[in-house]
Amino acid sequence: MDIQFYGANCLVISNKQVRVVVDDNLAALGAKSVTKDGDICLFTGMHEAVQATPKLTIDMPGEYEVSGISIVGLQTRSHMDEVSEKSAITYKITWGDARILITGHIFPELSDEQLEAIGIVDVMFVPVGGNGYTIDAIGAMQLIKSVEPKLIVPTHYNDSRLNFAVPQAEINDVLKVFAMEPKEHVSKLQLKPSDMADATQVVVIDATK
Repeated sequence: MDIQFYGANCLVISNKQVRVVVDDNLAALGAKSVTKDGDICLFTGMHEAVQATPKLTIDMPGEYEVSGISIVGLQTRSHMDEVSEKSAITYKITWGDARILITGHIFPELSDEQLEAIGIVDVMFVPVGGNGYTIDAIGAMQLIKSVEPKLIVPTHYNDSRLNFAVPQAEINDVLKVFAMEPKEHVSKLQLKPSDMADATQVVVIDATK
């Protein structure tokens, strides 16, 4: 399984048979959409329609099985919601032996019920940009301590190619808050759960241009 990062919260998780595209809001940020016909598209919050024709678009909570992949969407409180509101969706993806969590722009406190539904996580993608656009590195660390993933991949940090409405944190500043040296910087993450260490590690995926 390969995972590519395209900036903001946009990811493409793929093997030779299928592609799952997460939060392809790139066109709204001045970049080119990466969604292709036949993709499975996940959105963690509000979004515009993509120009391609996806096989399936998921933007609501629920349990989905498609192309041998289990996707569970959990209704969660966004980082800007009032206490009683839940306008975001967090996704737990089980793909073969890999257990992936896409947090989305959520408030950094998960209930015991939500944590139980999430369960064991191999790799967790968490935004870190802050400034009201999403959670910051401190909030991300709060989520990381709750979920205890094996691998952390930060998203939504500053990218000069994208037109964010407010400045986003620099990745080096985020890593200082994490107080963890990255295991590696990669252009593409080849996910092999069997290769993961027991201790939580950070991997930075450089945005694909």
